[in-house]
Amino acid sequence: MKVSDKFTHGYALLIGVGECKYSKLSLPVTVKDTQAIYAALTDPQLCAYHDDKDHIQVLNNQEANKAAILDGLNWLKEKSAAVPNATVFFYYSGHGWIDKNTQNYYLLQHDIKPTKLASSALAAETFTDALRQIKAERLLVVIDSCHAAGMATSKEADLELQEEFEDFIRVAPSKGLIDDLKQGKGRVVFTSSEGEQQSWIKDESSSIYTYHFLEALQGAGNQPGDTEVRVSNLMNYLGKTVPESARKLYKAEQIPHFDMDAGDFVIAKLRGGKGLPDKGWDEVKPQATQKINKIAETINQYGKFITNINEANGIHIGDNYNK
Repeated sequence: MKVSDKFTHGYALLIGVGECKYSKLSLPVTVKDTQAIYAALTDPQLCAYHDDKDHIQVLNNQEANKAAILDGLNWLKEKSAAVPNATVFFYYSGHGWIDKNTQNYYLLQHDIKPTKLASSALAAETFTDALRQIKAERLLVVIDSCHAAGMATSKEADLELQEEFEDFIRVAPSKGLIDDLKQGKGRVVFTSSEGEQQSWIKDESSSIYTYHFLEALQGAGNQPGDTEVRVSNLMNYLGKTVPESARKLYKAEQIPHFDMDAGDFVIAKLRGGKGLPDKGWDEVKPQATQKINKIAETINQYGKFITNINEANGIHIGDNYNK
């Protein structure tokens, strides 16, 4: 693939908290989510981002600590300053809690201290300040933060955690916080759910939200002949399919939230720039589903600490190991 065929101005920071230092708060499927999105972004036949740490960084498990996340946001700031036409994509999958007493919101990264949660977690104010430093005119922020504690743990364990952290509520970012996050030109904010709705898993391989996000990156929300995936394509498809899947699998409400006052923009190439054929998504859906399943199989095969694997199972999904 020629450099000219790449999505050359795309930069991404993907965070999957996964294995938390306080093990009761671990969310294993979040790592699989970020690995799968990385695979799609860097596949030359899909989104066609450059597959190098100068364009895309992944922080999973112990690497998803407070200092590293802030360093990653600073890296995006530097990239957007150096590349005027940069498209920046930030994806966070982990816990998001609000303090009942102060109404302060926190992202719970790997190295939180349960006895000092408010001082050790990544406060929304700190996160927002770092995000504002990114001057890109095309910035998509995705926060998948309203997970059930442990996600795959028992209801009893979940209730124990709720009692242990009784001063906190797991909740999606509020409208006020979203307004803060999108201050500046060209900012779009997605959240996987609203209010206290849970962000559900599809199966052991991914969350419902990420599964449909992967479909959308392959053109599920596009029209025949489209060669690029725009923010509006993601929004329209996720807005329809995520609630449908949550109702079907759990008889529960999960309604994604989208705030895109800044306008629409391209987030990735569509099928490596080839675009959708004449029959549209229906024609490529079987192939796209197979690709998502192969990504999931490879991630399951190689384990939770793999960030990137190259040409595994006949598909492109990276080339580096995180030991």
